[in-house]
Amino acid sequence: MLLASGALAGCGPTGAAADPPSAAAPLPRATPAPADTAANRVGVLFKGGTRLCTASVVHSPRGNLLVTAAHCVWAGDRPLDGVVFAPGYRDGDSPYGSWPVTETFVDGHWSRSADPEYDVAFLAVGEEGGKRIEDLLGGNRLGTGLGFGLEVTVTGYPHEREAPVSCRVRTTAQSTTQERFDCAGYTEGTSGGPWVTGTGQVVGVIGGYQEGGDTADTSYSVAFDDRVAELYRRATA
Repeated sequence: MLLASGALAGCGPTGAAADPPSAAAPLPRATPAPADTAANRVGVLFKGGTRLCTASVVHSPRGNLLVTAAHCVWAGDRPLDGVVFAPGYRDGDSPYGSWPVTETFVDGHWSRSADPEYDVAFLAVGEEGGKRIEDLLGGNRLGTGLGFGLEVTVTGYPHEREAPVSCRVRTTAQSTTQERFDCAGYTEGTSGGPWVTGTGQVVGVIGGYQEGGDTADTSYSVAFDDRVAELYRRATA
């Protein structure tokens, strides 16, 4: 999600936006995320001290992998350099350290043309103090091919806050390849925020259509299907 002229804006495939939620149903609003194990796996991506987006630890054989949105970490024809990840970031403090990103994995459709159908990235991070990030914090398992209608908790770091927010919502289909949820409060900085099921599977990240959404009330993700499974295989090969 990107902020422009006081409102969220992004770019996505042509076509009309999905209908807003019914006025009869009050829109939920994101609330402060608890400082627990699940939230501590989520953190802020920084470059040169500037906050970029949200990312989270995903389980991998090497114990060193994050997942976020591709638009957060890719500029033009190459990945951003000098990016670090601060999990569990709160009130200016990085209690679990700052982990340098050592490799960025995006699909060729994204690297060639920033195709919003492939707005997902996996990031490898280096060790800190001889430890791998997953040894310290654990990681959410990647969930692909699970479809829509899933109940998830979505956690992200709005730039205007010094702690994460979260919302428990149910996913719906935006298209056959994109999913969405409706909950207020997901502003600039929440892109890359993980969509995690009650069983600890990450099934989306804020991004994709409209780079995650052009309002703070509705957010999107690429559907985690075979495209994301293949990218994960590349990142863990």
